[in-house]
Amino acid sequence: MSARTLEAGAAGHGAEPRGKRTEAGEATYLIAIAEALWEEMERDERVFLLGEDIGVYGGAFKVTEGFLERFGPERVMDTPIAEETITGIAIGAAMEGFRPVAEFQYADFMSSGFDMITTALGRYHYRSGVPLPVVLRGPSGGGVRASSFHSFNPEPWFAHSPGLKVICPAFPTDAKGLLKSAIRDDNPVIFLEHKWIYRRIKEVVPEDPDFLVPIGRARVVREGSDVSIVSYGMLVHWALEAAEQLEGRGISAEIVDLRTIQPLDTETVLRSVEKTSRVLVLYESHRFLGVGAEVAAQIAEEAFEHLDAPVMRLAPPNVPIPFSPTLEDAYLPQVPDIVAAVERLAAW
Repeated sequence: MSARTLEAGAAGHGAEPRGKRTEAGEATYLIAIAEALWEEMERDERVFLLGEDIGVYGGAFKVTEGFLERFGPERVMDTPIAEETITGIAIGAAMEGFRPVAEFQYADFMSSGFDMITTALGRYHYRSGVPLPVVLRGPSGGGVRASSFHSFNPEPWFAHSPGLKVICPAFPTDAKGLLKSAIRDDNPVIFLEHKWIYRRIKEVVPEDPDFLVPIGRARVVREGSDVSIVSYGMLVHWALEAAEQLEGRGISAEIVDLRTIQPLDTETVLRSVEKTSRVLVLYESHRFLGVGAEVAAQIAEEAFEHLDAPVMRLAPPNVPIPFSPTLEDAYLPQVPDIVAAVERLAAW
């Protein structure tokens, strides 16, 4: 690390993300992500950030606020609004031994760099044997009235592309631990951060700079015995709310948070299905060929003898996400929809 960077760090120390926790030591999902980036940049000088407005402005959602003062412009790089160029720079830097973390203002616009992401980034190691330790971060998902160009869930696109790992955490602790694991991974990772969760969900997040959450492992976030709900991202929180209501109606719902979409932890899902014999797959990507379609298919193939009811899916239709609050609520599976779906399964 250069002397200039260290001097900048001394001047900007007050902007350290841990200083933004609550008095109880809780971190929001957003702050947990910022802590992961900060800690990995402190740990490894090969890690640098690039993206649109991430420097002086601090990013569209202020995740990287204070990073420019701490690490300097050589490691916190503002880029043009050109997603293909951002990805290309990250690929070239990784080839030279750096560990770039690129931010896209909204995950929707990762499609502008789609060819570079899926054809070059995803396949280069397979073609050359050269590792590409690149992380592409993007705020995704609906529920925040951001309309059709700022609310998309692109995880099925990238999960379908060989060579890419895809992570969609639902909790601050998981977001921090998984992002740190992604930065240390020698494979390219798509890291999708749900906007609805950013400032709503708080946890006491570990402060150990070597705290990691392994990629590719799901987690049972609520034990239950009657029905399994398999989900990820924002809808995990809505499923937890639904489970509380169902408990009052005599139905015990177990909730499995996938956390990682690719690689998919089928083993944890199947253990839950074997336990409950009924399963609702709840997801925010489009119903047709969405993440839940693959989860449902694997359950049907691997756990058919344990099922007492058909595998049920609950997901949005294949239409653009509406801007109107009423229409967006109709588009996204709501808590009452989850409750009704589980009740139908429980009665089977």
